[in-house]
Amino acid sequence: MPTAVTHHIRISAEPRYEPQHSDPRAARFIFSYRITIANLGRDTVQLLRRRWRIADSAAPVRIVEGPGVIGQTPVLAPGEEFSYESGCDLRSGLGRMEGSYTMQRTSDGRMFRVDVPTMELRWPWVLN
Repeated sequence: MPTAVTHHIRISAEPRYEPQHSDPRAARFIFSYRITIANLGRDTVQLLRRRWRIADSAAPVRIVEGPGVIGQTPVLAPGEEFSYESGCDLRSGLGRMEGSYTMQRTSDGRMFRVDVPTMELRWPWVLN
């Protein structure tokens, strides 16, 4: 499982191909992913924004930005974790997602960026 640690925030990402929602003959490949955010630091932080770069081998790169994740802006005290699931679609069976979160330290309002590890999105049969 890809993992990155930035500014004492650990992000783990677990992508998964969703065959029941995909249709390879129609160039529709659906992937879900589970993200776990862990606060390893001493300060309480809040996730404010997300930014994703989605590369698809059969389509232009997409940038997705916005507030929070899945409609939430979670606050994590030291030692706490927050997990969520979401998804994306590709026109090919081969791509990747990478990105970052903008976080804020609640004690002084200082904002900082946290890297999300790159997720390789592969249709299980794409390399055969």
